[in-house]
Amino acid sequence: MDATKLIAGRKHAPENLGDVLVLGLGKSGKAVAEYCLGPARDRVASLTIAVGADTPGNRAQGESYAARGARVAFGEFVSADLAPSPTGFSLCIASPGISEFGEFYGSAKAVSAEVISEVEFAWRESAADSRWLAITGTNGKTTTTALAAHLLAGCGLRAAAVGNIGDTCLDAVSAGETDVYVAEVSSYQLASTRLFAPDVAVLLNITPDHLKWHRSMDNYIAAKARVYKNLKSTGGVVVMDATNDIVRAQVRALKAVPDDERGFDYIPLGAAAGLSADMHEVCGSRNAAFLDAQGMLCVRQGENVCRLVAADELQIPGEHNAGNALAAAAAALALGADPEALRAGLRSFEPLAHRIEPCGTVSGVACYNDSKATNVDATLKALAAFGEKRPIVLLGGDDKGTDLAVLVAEVQAHCKAAVCYGAAGPRFLEAFSSASVPTHAAQHMADAFEVALSLAGPGDIVLLSPACASFDEFDNFEQRGDVFRDLVKARSRSAGH
Repeated sequence: MDATKLIAGRKHAPENLGDVLVLGLGKSGKAVAEYCLGPARDRVASLTIAVGADTPGNRAQGESYAARGARVAFGEFVSADLAPSPTGFSLCIASPGISEFGEFYGSAKAVSAEVISEVEFAWRESAADSRWLAITGTNGKTTTTALAAHLLAGCGLRAAAVGNIGDTCLDAVSAGETDVYVAEVSSYQLASTRLFAPDVAVLLNITPDHLKWHRSMDNYIAAKARVYKNLKSTGGVVVMDATNDIVRAQVRALKAVPDDERGFDYIPLGAAAGLSADMHEVCGSRNAAFLDAQGMLCVRQGENVCRLVAADELQIPGEHNAGNALAAAAAALALGADPEALRAGLRSFEPLAHRIEPCGTVSGVACYNDSKATNVDATLKALAAFGEKRPIVLLGGDDKGTDLAVLVAEVQAHCKAAVCYGAAGPRFLEAFSSASVPTHAAQHMADAFEVALSLAGPGDIVLLSPACASFDEFDNFEQRGDVFRDLVKARSRSAGH
């Protein structure tokens, strides 16, 4: 097989993948290993798996791959003698949890012709006529991805949410049952892309997060921007959240490039004044997505303005979710979706787990699980989602050390009270020490829930929206949300509901 000859009918898949290195054995690493030992076996000269830490789980998994013919190594360094030839590896596919600035990644890069992410590998291996919608941003990715897949499926397309939601991109490509891949992609995954070129990209808000992995805010922004780096090759469209200062600067940069030189189109979502600002009216943008004066979701594409549904018809609450819905709808329209089918899909989409998820009542107190709010910006959006109602918010967990000034201000503006708990509790309490809103302390999340209920009466809201990671008490935000949901159910039963 010719290592330079590409397989007809795929995006960019060589006949011979050569010597392949899989770096890390998380979910995506396992998907790549299975693919190289299965469907692509005849195209792989050798497969080496640098598992990472020698834990019991990794040891068992690694040995199972070794029994199937892979070479397996443990430890977080790839030495030159691990390569099967003096020229090194033809291709390395890195797991997203491994920072491109760390020694593990760097040592693999030193002995590999190229290092890419599983997302890019899947895109290369996918059918040439398949279409990709890639969605990234600090907050809102999962809701927008799930909603976009829901909308496209409602239009009769074989669309599936993949990536960080649902199957890995590669598992979905291997299954061959999808025509439109709606991929939630993180900055980690995008950082190791080279040729990845979706047909439509969505860039939501960018706020400080994951800086330990990226080492700087500039690196984080650059990784996110890679979602539309190669759109010229597809002549595609990027939907961009122009209400966000960082993303709006990128909109201005794209506008400054002549259309024929840029080679792709863009749709700004809102403007500096917010989601109700129409970038066409603000600065003459050809395209725009916005809420009109009647609160309708509108998408302008040139001379055509498509009015979809009113924001208050959505089942997902809050202006931020109106923005997510606009982004998903604009992306679907860019892929040729039928507006009437979109209207039905927008009305029927239900809240996702752990994202301002209604999870029952206790003696007339409505409880919401927003465990996915692992940073301050996500919590701010949740606080503003309840209109004139003022929730009692549970804040705390594994502290990310971010500035809390804006959180304190918004809790004062939107909340009846705050309960601070967990490892972050003391710092949060200190931040609220001069605030006008009542603030209470609790040791663990369960204690915080009980304190919140003691402060609430019929018609009130208790909201878990921690603004922190979960690792002081839980394995992940999903487990934290599941436990909260169980607490609500138990208290509801004990209250006789």
